[in-house]
Amino acid sequence: MVILKEIVETLKPIEVIGNTDRNVINAIQLDEENQRDDVLMWVSAKFSDKLKNISKGIILCGSLPEIVNNDCTYLLFENPRLAFQKVLTEFFMPPKKIGISGTAVIGNNVKIGKDAYVGEYVVIEDNSVIGAYTTIDHHTTIKNDTIIGENVIIGANNTIGGVGFGYEKDETGEYVFIPHIGNVVIGNNVEIGNNTCIDRAVLGSTVLMDNVKVDNLVHIAHGVQVGRNSLVIANAMVAGSVQIGENTWVAPSSSIINQKKIGNNVTIGLSAVVVKDVEDGHTVIGSPAEEISVALKKKKLLTQKVYK
Repeated sequence: MVILKEIVETLKPIEVIGNTDRNVINAIQLDEENQRDDVLMWVSAKFSDKLKNISKGIILCGSLPEIVNNDCTYLLFENPRLAFQKVLTEFFMPPKKIGISGTAVIGNNVKIGKDAYVGEYVVIEDNSVIGAYTTIDHHTTIKNDTIIGENVIIGANNTIGGVGFGYEKDETGEYVFIPHIGNVVIGNNVEIGNNTCIDRAVLGSTVLMDNVKVDNLVHIAHGVQVGRNSLVIANAMVAGSVQIGENTWVAPSSSIINQKKIGNNVTIGLSAVVVKDVEDGHTVIGSPAEEISVALKKKKLLTQKVYK
């Protein structure tokens, strides 16, 4: 439980309308039927019309309803969603776990930084480095020589630093495996979800730069470089030696074939299949992926032909 005044002092809203002496016991989804005055909600501009229907509670919003309800307290922000994120982080997050679980397996010459957490049945192989304040959740395996920065969050059931898929035919025509003798390097403040694989490089390093966010069920192959502050979302597949720039969004179920270069501030659309390089600032969609204006033009022409 927290007193609303503490939230106000921390977040410093543009304006406060209503009583700030009340207690806040929980944060909930926007609920037009809510009858409690001790819960906190947020509303985006898209759903601001729902404000008029809310009769109780504390609401983080970008604008006021036409009629202000006296049983509500309104906190106005330029970005209510970001304000809600800060409330959850500051006041409602469970205490951070620290320490090494009894079932964890730690290899030789492993370095684990201050106040890190290693969950149940985690395996950290030889010569790996885990930075301070980093969390590795249950059943995740960190393969040998992996380097992980500070304040990293890694979920459950991941494999970081396993070998990738690389084969060549020998003199008899049989496929033979190419050894992967590189490693994985993960920067600071990176977050990785659950059930994700990030492969070690054949030579050199697979690298995730600072503040990269990787969702559940993602495959990042050997030798990939992901630039600072980029996001790779659920079911995405990033093939070997791809280079992704900064502030780039790789959408769910998209695929990038090997050795392609993706620029800074790029958006790769839902289920796109990227088969060529993408320049800075572009948005690509479709299969094969094309710049959005080109793809939509082709779609329009195709529709016109079908209905002629």
